[in-house]
Amino acid sequence: MHRKIRKETCGDRGVNEQGFKLPLKTIVQGMDGSGRPFSEETVLSYISHNGSSFRMSTPVLIGTDLRLTVDLPPQLSDNEDLKLIIKGKVVFVEAAKDDHSMQRVSLKFENRYIIQSDKD
Repeated sequence: MHRKIRKETCGDRGVNEQGFKLPLKTIVQGMDGSGRPFSEETVLSYISHNGSSFRMSTPVLIGTDLRLTVDLPPQLSDNEDLKLIIKGKVVFVEAAKDDHSMQRVSLKFENRYIIQSDKD
């Protein structure tokens, strides 16, 4: 189930845009705050044509380039197992509230994306 929302603040820029709150499984890949490569599974909390937000435990820095591999729901992919692969730059990081929670990361997308079958 997804819910269309009217406005979302993307990072600290105060940009309001139309997007969706979708619980989509996602793999985030890139370099952590220490410059080491990582790959972490998470769930998108928000996505629009400009960017997305999600929670993750791996520390990342603002300006870091990340790659998202998003599982597309069957309703959007004619029941095929398709992935949205998109790259972006970290524009906002909200620190974890306590030792048992994760940081919230906001990403601004590049203009290019790929949709591919999981069979590829």
